Amino acid sequence: MFADRRLVVLAFVALVVLWGSSFSALKVGLEYAPPVLFAGARSILGGLLVTLVALVWGGSPKLRRDWPVFALLSALNVVLFLGLQTVAIMYLPSGSAAVLIYLQPILVGVLAWMFLGEGLTTRKVVGLLLGFSGIAAVSAGGLLGELPPGASLGVALGVGAALSWALGTVYFKKAQERVALLWAVAVPFLAGGVVLTALGALVESPSEITWNAPFVASLLYASLLGTGVAWLLWLGLVRAGEASRVSAYIFFVPLVAVLIGAVFLDETLSPSLVAGAALVVAGIYLANGPQPEQGAGKGA
Repeated sequence: MFADRRLVVLAFVALVVLWGSSFSALKVGLEYAPPVLFAGARSILGGLLVTLVALVWGGSPKLRRDWPVFALLSALNVVLFLGLQTVAIMYLPSGSAAVLIYLQPILVGVLAWMFLGEGLTTRKVVGLLLGFSGIAAVSAGGLLGELPPGASLGVALGVGAALSWALGTVYFKKAQERVALLWAVAVPFLAGGVVLTALGALVESPSEITWNAPFVASLLYASLLGTGVAWLLWLGLVRAGEASRVSAYIFFVPLVAVLIGAVFLDETLSPSLVAGAALVVAGIYLANGPQPEQGAGKGA
């Protein structure tokens, strides 16, 4: 997919910007819609885009044989991850939420060591400690009055989203030989989106959605670009053999999210957020960057 090295670089940049800016888009959208319904609509629209690509290049999904795999991926990577992530952003600045959720690459290293037998090097352990120090720094912002009311709940939800995403990633690594790559993204997004939408219809009301230009723009951006296009870029880089490099540079995502939130949403760059972001970024790089003992690290 990316034969030209310049296209690889552009794909890297686009992926980081799309994932980083999606947090601000979600923050805007949540001003006009309840969180679970918003997460469901985002997931379905993003899933539809990936499904169109999978129908052309993805082969057969083998739903009857592999439905248990798709069900667990839907629960971990969509219902829990996107659901908890979206609600967390209601209680936190978008930059703070991104810092917490991108604890995921560090958690993947630990869970892969526990369940897949992958090596846990000294560098990864240091990265894990730095990442958790970053979470502590962001959490301290709530105690210091730097974060809005309800921030403690937002921190818990953000860490929960990171854990769900990490568990889903490790499970996919274990099951990836069974399922086609594109369908492993398309089916969970569609199925998980339906579950989230049904849940949202039970606990929220569609009448709470304000159908104005900012809401529609944020929904389309977060679903089609931040979800559908970003995942297709990621899969293209994986197929081009660039997964380890994407993992090494994924630490830019929370930085981009923090900066975009500060510039476009007037979010405060508090000392605890800056310190937390720096610690998480350092931790992700150490845990996911090239490992001297093993070569290139594995990413989310």
